[in-house]
Amino acid sequence: MEIDEYEPGVPSWLDLGSPDIQRTVDFYGALFGWEVPEGPEEAGGYRIATVRGRPVAGIGPAQNPGPPFWSTYVNVVSADDSAEAVNRAGGQVIVPPMDVLDAGRMAVFVDPVGAFFSVWQPGTHPGAQVVNEPGTWSWTELLTTDLDASKRFYAEVFGWATNVQDAGPMGQYVEWLVDGRSVAGMMQKPPMLPAEVPPHWAVYFSVGDADAAAARVAELGGTVLMPPTDIEPGRFAPVTDPTGATFNVIALKPQLTG
Repeated sequence: MEIDEYEPGVPSWLDLGSPDIQRTVDFYGALFGWEVPEGPEEAGGYRIATVRGRPVAGIGPAQNPGPPFWSTYVNVVSADDSAEAVNRAGGQVIVPPMDVLDAGRMAVFVDPVGAFFSVWQPGTHPGAQVVNEPGTWSWTELLTTDLDASKRFYAEVFGWATNVQDAGPMGQYVEWLVDGRSVAGMMQKPPMLPAEVPPHWAVYFSVGDADAAAARVAELGGTVLMPPTDIEPGRFAPVTDPTGATFNVIALKPQLTG
């Protein structure tokens, strides 16, 4: 599925700050078939991964001393207005709004429960231009320790509505809605995650075969955190890359790939 622009409030981009860029590039290139050329000198080592010549994700130098993680960006009309909304709603501005060459304007925040997220005000770069097909981003999901607090915060910042579903033993599953369309998810942080793992936005990449993808992750030096499991949207497995960044691979049911 190719996308040329995003509505405000819809997650539009993701990137990874890596302590070993070449190792990371080699891993995701082998796993997903990404082409990841070196960026211009003024990009400071940041690279754009592509599928069919269209951007799908970013990989750049780690900007913090902690474990590497995938960051989710939500498309906005104004990063500056978003920063004000985050402050009003009880979040914190970590990186104030800043221009990224002519590509766009970004900011990094942390929500009241401790999950980091970013916003993207597009310039020449609209975001991920291929999604929901093997080797590309398909979903983003907040793992929170306080569903109600998170609902209030993101409703105030992005105007998101919610659709709450019964997820059985896992409790509630929340779909975030923009104009009635599901754009992201949220659930209580699973009890099997260690206490030291903070609330965070988890990312999912589509694959043709979740079992084969999990095996390939291990072959390439990553770690399979849980064997492939069937869930409502398809079959998935949580994994890490060789530097420790966590992500999910998911083989979506056919009706969810269009």
